[in-house]
Amino acid sequence: MSDRRLYKSVAKQILALIEVGEFAPGSRLPGERDLAERFGVSRVVVREAEISLETLGHIEVRTGSGAYVLERPEGLLGAKVPDVGPLELTEARAVFEGESAALAAPIISEEDIAKLYASVEAMARDAGAEADEADKEFHLTIAHASGNAAIIHVIETLWKMREESQHRHGVYKRVCSQDSSFRTQEHSAIVDALKARDAIAARAAMRQHFTRLLDAMLVATEEEAVAAVRRQLSASRERFSISSRIG
Repeated sequence: MSDRRLYKSVAKQILALIEVGEFAPGSRLPGERDLAERFGVSRVVVREAEISLETLGHIEVRTGSGAYVLERPEGLLGAKVPDVGPLELTEARAVFEGESAALAAPIISEEDIAKLYASVEAMARDAGAEADEADKEFHLTIAHASGNAAIIHVIETLWKMREESQHRHGVYKRVCSQDSSFRTQEHSAIVDALKARDAIAARAAMRQHFTRLLDAMLVATEEEAVAAVRRQLSASRERFSISSRIG
């Protein structure tokens, strides 16, 4: 594994330990030598990982003292989620998830590749709750494999937006259940590109997935609009019929 992939992998592992609470906010990280032994890398790799985490605002490196875990920025995590429609949400996902796939391709682990294939198999078996959970795990696995904490945060927030709105969740559920075979094929193409370490193909496969999803959503939105007009016309006819009988 190259030094670039090594330091990103170590940074990812340290961040995971911070998120589960092993390294609490305000605490000092173990020394470079201890971390190097723990992760089986050189102290230079640990130092580069810490620089990366400091740049992203997760730790502060104090000269002569060590690296300390910073408090998470509550302002961002607690911000009000904007009220956007499923189409806008999907456009945003296409942008960020396409880039996360491209970033992940050169550095994704074989373990993550295996998890992705397992998620695809779960989607192929089921079109219900199991498939939805596998779909989420698939996309978040790629996000975390990118090694970019900012992109991970954005993609996790976009998934939160999808799940917390009944309307957005309903549109996704309907479209995905209708096009389950396409979903399986598209996710398989993404994993194949990642396994080949082809960043360009991974980005293209992810964007192709979202392009088809956007097209399906446009059709579903048009059908909803037509149905709403028909309901309104039916109600108007009923009112007109009643008023005519009274007259």
